[in-house]
Amino acid sequence: MLKAVIFDMDGVVINSEPVSYRADKELFRQLELDVPDAVYASFVGTAPHNNMQKLKELYDISLTQAALLDKRYKVYFDVFDKATDLELMPGVLEFISELRQKGIKVLLATSAIKAKIERVFKRFNLDSYFDAVISGEDFEFSKPHPAIFLEAVNRTGYNKNECIIIEDSTNGIAAAKAAGVYCVAYESPHGLPQDTGAADKIITDFRELISMF
Repeated sequence: MLKAVIFDMDGVVINSEPVSYRADKELFRQLELDVPDAVYASFVGTAPHNNMQKLKELYDISLTQAALLDKRYKVYFDVFDKATDLELMPGVLEFISELRQKGIKVLLATSAIKAKIERVFKRFNLDSYFDAVISGEDFEFSKPHPAIFLEAVNRTGYNKNECIIIEDSTNGIAAAKAAGVYCVAYESPHGLPQDTGAADKIITDFRELISMF
């Protein structure tokens, strides 16, 4: 019997991928970098500090990783705060509300930093919807490493086979499977294409999951 659902945030709870894409394209412009979408797509689902480390490995960037990360946050939050197209994914709050009514625990496990999570939760009044929130900022290794999802399962108080994870990125799905947890891939038309083939189930509407509970 399923007792807990662990949600990723970006691309699952909020339609933030277009905002992230614009922000990172602006960052690349300021750094005078030509980063193809195929390379950028590999960043999706992983923590900013890991992405900036990878960026430095791929390109000749004089900034330290710390300085690069600070610059990335500044650019991102400027774009985020001005975004008029940032929305919740269709039906996600209704689905979460139904889960809670059924006594299912609902957790968030996202690669996003705490400052971003706080902005998102304030903007959409999400505090009452989640039993626990886990940020990738607290982990050395980001998705596809399973650390954040292993911690999320531990925080549910249940066994792995009593939990499911809802992800949208290739890296996130790989992390869920590495953690040994049933993974649902949520596909939306808003982000860059991701390989969701490793997921146990693929959906385009949260109503497709109601029968599992």
